[in-house]
Amino acid sequence: MTSSRIARGFGRAALSLLLVVLLVTVAFLVWAHMVMPGDRDRALEVWRVDDVVVTSTDHSVVMTPADGGTSTGLVFIPGAKVDPYSYMFKLSGVVAEHGTTVVITKPTLNLAFFDTHTLADYAADAPGIDRWFVGGHSLGGVRACMLAQSAEVEVGGLVLFGSYCATDLSDTQLNVLSLSASNDGLSTPAKISDASALLPRDTRFIEIDGANHASFGDYGVQPGDGEATMTTRIARDEITAALTAFLE
Repeated sequence: MTSSRIARGFGRAALSLLLVVLLVTVAFLVWAHMVMPGDRDRALEVWRVDDVVVTSTDHSVVMTPADGGTSTGLVFIPGAKVDPYSYMFKLSGVVAEHGTTVVITKPTLNLAFFDTHTLADYAADAPGIDRWFVGGHSLGGVRACMLAQSAEVEVGGLVLFGSYCATDLSDTQLNVLSLSASNDGLSTPAKISDASALLPRDTRFIEIDGANHASFGDYGVQPGDGEATMTTRIARDEITAALTAFLE
């Protein structure tokens, strides 16, 4: 009788544990799929222009120059739970003006660290590119730092938007561009400065005056961020100029 009660007790405990795990899993999946939505008008503006061709796959958004273009490509990783389409407008300038192909990733569960795709998978979305850069915004930039020394794809440089590395790249030969925003309340200029020792000594640091954390995309207000004092178009111009000079 006693052993039967013990068995029933273990059974109830196991069932309770299973229910807790199930509830936590469901809650996490719901949370992961609640992304910060992109500005529809800005994305549609890119779809409608004549000099940029947009192709959407199940794991990426690819923007290529309509006429010619260079053999340079950028794989760009969104910030955590930010709609990948949010970055189309800000990155379309370097496609149209420099001829760079840009592949914006669609990370698994909208979180770069859960992404099951490799850098080679994304590079395969743009055949013909032989000079690859990898970059990202916020936590996407942290992931980009990890992929910058990919063994499967030769990476020529790293681009960080409101981000910094947790990986020590200071002894590498990577070309690095770090764009920060003066009004960024999340990846503050101070945080980026404190982590600068993890980057190569000749890293190019540029602070965009009047921009905030969300200025690197188009997805509205982000909790904890500072207030931007520049328009999204001016921010795009600043980003395009910095990226173009760096890629050249």
